[in-house]
Amino acid sequence: MENSSWLEFAHSAVDYGIIGILVIMSIVSLWLFIERMMAYGAVRIEEYETKEELELDLGNNVSTIATIGSNAPYVGLLGTVLGIMITFYSLGDVGAVDPKKIMTGLALALKATAMGLVVAIPAIVFYNILLRKMERLITLWEINAHKKQG
Repeated sequence: MENSSWLEFAHSAVDYGIIGILVIMSIVSLWLFIERMMAYGAVRIEEYETKEELELDLGNNVSTIATIGSNAPYVGLLGTVLGIMITFYSLGDVGAVDPKKIMTGLALALKATAMGLVVAIPAIVFYNILLRKMERLITLWEINAHKKQG
């Protein structure tokens, strides 16, 4: 009985732990995207002396969004692998093969991968939107710099 309660705890810890991490990653990604869009709307490109200063200000937190987008599927995959390991261990511990238990355990484990993709896809979209907005602002700065020289 004690082994069964340990397996239940392990399954819950993996399930809620991985999903919790992915929810936090999703919230951080959305928050940083909103913050960057507000910052880009308020930027005054004429106040920057050099292009590098503008790039530094525009690039704040953008790499964090890219990191979340690229790593969320791996976090989900980790949850899936751990969930499958726990499912197989519990089946081996019982000694009987119950197809219903196998399919339920595998389906629950795969939801971690799905959640990882649900977090990653919007984060990559956010990153691409911000990257394009950065490129536009830098190009506008360059146009203004050429006008001042000529």
